[in-house]
Amino acid sequence: MLFTSLEFLFLFLPAVLVGYYVLRRELRNAWLLVASLAFYAYGEPRFVLVMVASILVNYILALIVSACRRTSARKSALAVAILLNLALIFVYKYANFVTSVARSLFPGWQGVIPQTSFVLPIGISFFTFQAMSYVVDVYRGVPAQKNPVNIALYIAMFPQLIAGPIVRYDTVAGQLASRHESLDKFSSGVSRFLAGFAKKMLLANLFAATADKYFDATGLSVCGAWLGAVCYTFQIFFDFSGYSDMAIGLGRMFGFEFLENFNYPYVSRSVTEFWRRWHMSLGSWFRDYLYFPLGGSRVATKIRLVFNLSVVWLATGIWHGANWTFILWGAMYGVLIIAEKMTNWPKRIEGRRVLGIAGWAATMLFVVLGWVLFRATSLESAGRYLAAMFGFGATGLMDDPTRFQLGESAVILLAGVAASVPWLPWLGSQISAKSPRVLCALELVGNVALVALFFVGVSYLAMNAHNPFIYFNF
Repeated sequence: MLFTSLEFLFLFLPAVLVGYYVLRRELRNAWLLVASLAFYAYGEPRFVLVMVASILVNYILALIVSACRRTSARKSALAVAILLNLALIFVYKYANFVTSVARSLFPGWQGVIPQTSFVLPIGISFFTFQAMSYVVDVYRGVPAQKNPVNIALYIAMFPQLIAGPIVRYDTVAGQLASRHESLDKFSSGVSRFLAGFAKKMLLANLFAATADKYFDATGLSVCGAWLGAVCYTFQIFFDFSGYSDMAIGLGRMFGFEFLENFNYPYVSRSVTEFWRRWHMSLGSWFRDYLYFPLGGSRVATKIRLVFNLSVVWLATGIWHGANWTFILWGAMYGVLIIAEKMTNWPKRIEGRRVLGIAGWAATMLFVVLGWVLFRATSLESAGRYLAAMFGFGATGLMDDPTRFQLGESAVILLAGVAASVPWLPWLGSQISAKSPRVLCALELVGNVALVALFFVGVSYLAMNAHNPFIYFNF
């Protein structure tokens, strides 16, 4: 079930909200768990059992880790949990890719190596990472959750179940046991949900229509290739950040506070800064559960630092999908991050306007080129598209369809730029300091505008004009 579907908006969500606030407080977690399992089963009925099995195994292993007194036993239980979680992801997400590569490398063994055809459960990377981090947190000293309903709700909670953000157990442990719902929190949740809905329906989907047109084309002009790449750059940002906004808003409606997942990444002046602003929950997960355990940056040699960063960025690429394009995409960012670490580039540009502008331009160039690699279905198609962007194999600098498309897309491109920079928070802080009443009036106008945009988005849904979320694939 999609957040941007009529069934969710007008049947599922109202029913869950009514049930939640009608029930006694001690029954609300159980109600949310039932609703979350139903939400997942609506689109993935056979994989509900996979998720439930994952929840039970991690619940039991966390209790074992907590109960063990000997360090060796605790480490053994933790290792079992990590191996089982990684095995679950490997089987469903990577087995098809690995067997395909093995069969192509060893054609004489094709009768021995079967080509697997596992179907990918939606959101498996998200809920498995949450389950695995829970056991690690218990190993590090966080009290194990004794109530199976609470731990199941933590892993399966429908707002962030299938596309994040990745919620850390230690940030919501207290909220699972006791949280405060209020009218202010509920209304802010509704506003946040509506903002995310507008991002998805009125920005991401419109950019997707143009991006798909160019990525699916057989012949590209230079300007056409760049237009498609830029549109996909906006599409993936508004698609994923829109989903995160909706997830955070839904959480607030039920009294939960999830951490932010995006912080205007397209204003970054370095690749390092970009990854501190983009998909922040994934970045912090790899930092705390992989990079720091490897030693982080507090290592004796630069070679070890390069190794640690290489492992993290290879894992980041692999996490996103079983395809050489994702592996190369992760490797590209690994090389860039390592280069910035070695040259101390992020520190060198602080307070230097010209270098900051140059850093932003270089960062966005790599980001756009990286999204082409991310969007492509194969290295070959990525190579053709990237070559066309720089005039190799292109049909020319500009063609009539692209000239027409630029005119058609001018308004949405300007809207994309405006929504990608933090001018609204800046304006709000300026007005708040001078006239709080004006700020309240503007917030009211903004909320009315969000409601109007919601009905515009619903009209698109009625015409069946929506696209699935990109990060459902991960």
